[in-house]
Amino acid sequence: MHATLIQVTERIRERSAKLRGDYLARIARMSGRQRGFERMGCANVAHAVAALPSNDKLRIVAEKAPHLGIVTAYNDMLSAHQPYEHYPDLIRAEAHRLGATAQVAGGVPAMCDGVTQGLPGMELSLFSRDTIAMGTAIALTHDVFDAALLLGICDKIVPGLLIGALHFGHLPCVFVPAGPMSSGISNSDKAKVRELYAQGKVGRDELLRSESAAYHGAGTCTFYGTANSNQMLLEAMGLHVPGSAFVHPHAELRTALTREAVGTALDISGRVQGRAAKPIGQLVDERSIVNAMAALLATGGSTNHLIHWVAVARSAGILIDWSDFSELSSVVPLLARVYPNGSADVNQFQAAGGPGFVIRELLDAGLMHEDVLSVAGDSLRPYAFVPQAVGQRGEVVRVPVPAASVDEGVVRTAAAPFSPSGGLKLLAGNLGRAVIKVSAVPEDRHTIEAPCRIFTTQEAMLEAFKAGELECDVVVVVRFQGPHANGMPELHKLTPPLAVLQGKGYRVALVTDGRMSGASGKVPAAIHVSPEALAGGPIAKLRDGDLVRVCAVTGMLQALVDEAEWAAREAATLDPAEAEVNAHGLGRELFAGLRRNVLSAEEGAVTWL
Repeated sequence: MHATLIQVTERIRERSAKLRGDYLARIARMSGRQRGFERMGCANVAHAVAALPSNDKLRIVAEKAPHLGIVTAYNDMLSAHQPYEHYPDLIRAEAHRLGATAQVAGGVPAMCDGVTQGLPGMELSLFSRDTIAMGTAIALTHDVFDAALLLGICDKIVPGLLIGALHFGHLPCVFVPAGPMSSGISNSDKAKVRELYAQGKVGRDELLRSESAAYHGAGTCTFYGTANSNQMLLEAMGLHVPGSAFVHPHAELRTALTREAVGTALDISGRVQGRAAKPIGQLVDERSIVNAMAALLATGGSTNHLIHWVAVARSAGILIDWSDFSELSSVVPLLARVYPNGSADVNQFQAAGGPGFVIRELLDAGLMHEDVLSVAGDSLRPYAFVPQAVGQRGEVVRVPVPAASVDEGVVRTAAAPFSPSGGLKLLAGNLGRAVIKVSAVPEDRHTIEAPCRIFTTQEAMLEAFKAGELECDVVVVVRFQGPHANGMPELHKLTPPLAVLQGKGYRVALVTDGRMSGASGKVPAAIHVSPEALAGGPIAKLRDGDLVRVCAVTGMLQALVDEAEWAAREAATLDPAEAEVNAHGLGRELFAGLRRNVLSAEEGAVTWL
């Protein structure tokens, strides 16, 4: 085991001791109860089974068969979730085959960030995570289940389901993915068209043709954004059946993996073999969280997880912060290059070895904890195998991942990585704390020092770009984009113009208290600046023309302003008209309480504390 991995894990354990102890005590109390149908009154039981077929009622009430709850994020607005439409039927049939029953406990909302990107609806996106967590809790509050199957994939959906499930930590849970869509046009070709459109060199028709060729069918978008890194992290935490993350939705193997998830849920419930149950609150411990962090860093995954996994950990009584991510990043090598950190898409990543290859390499290098509970057993080692075929009896056949990379342009061994570190850096200085992902940023751009230009909306920045006002070395500052201000939307509209400016040879960087996920790509971006501008953060003190230094080498985020002048400066305030816009329309009024109560990005943007 690598010394840094041990050190970070122990620090987290010590920091979390009281909170984690209280959490585990609550799980123990809940686990000691009678089963739901035996504990409930007759009227409660009658309501719970009223719509079920008679045979299921008999199994549940008389035979006391195991009963599974399904929480689904199905809708066909999300390409990734459209395949879930018929999963409940498949799950019920497999449960019946195994002598059990299954019931859809509830559905949770699932919005598509791709549809709402750059639009007012995107301001509900981050808070949809906690809404999904609450929806999960409402579903599981029926409290009649021996285990749960959680159906979700995309950006806020998996963290929301996981947070909700961890608040029912006494319940065994298995996550069930549905897989990525087939590959469309290359990500590099898509990015080129976007940049040409930003420069006015192609029109809307050509842009739409390009986007439609990229996003064209059922399944997860094939770039390695938040949705697909969600799946990588669940593999690293042992919450999927092994190797199920990136199998195509319509493959025979995908159906077999979903059936296997049903049997796995029954197995870890302890109701089939008479063994002790493996509740999710015990599986997700300090080591499991550190494994997820290591997997994120090794694959150059979405920076959104620096917010989401802080909240996930907190739900299990575990306290982590950005310093933990940064320290691990210094020793966890970059083993994968998937767009936006490379040219490959997630299907090419899977073909080159995928999650199994990365997990095997990290385990063998001592950069993951192997001795953890998972839904597949008492070790993470089964996740270094890949499902390859369906056997004669319908069972999944797994083989070890190849010893060497199938494609060294996509995945590499820990002995010969793309980079010796994960490429994630913590920045700090008189502008606050922020994170920067430099795994795709050219080394000569790791330090940018330039006058700043300040905006409070993406639209204002785009207008300045189109007017030619940013044709210079510049640090673009977009503030009042934090969770208190407007729900912390993703700022993907900034990516093409910033890439164009950098391509023209200008030294540019972005500083924002908003989110960018992996979309910043090759442009240095100090994101998630905390405290945010609306919460008194020093980013609100910046003025146009201030010299700003963003340095991933030294970890500096600094306004190069005289200390006395900086201390005396008053913070800018959000224009009342903009605040009014942020608060109204497309349901934003309903989220006012969440905006008021939300914690900082580094604290997970949690709204329930």
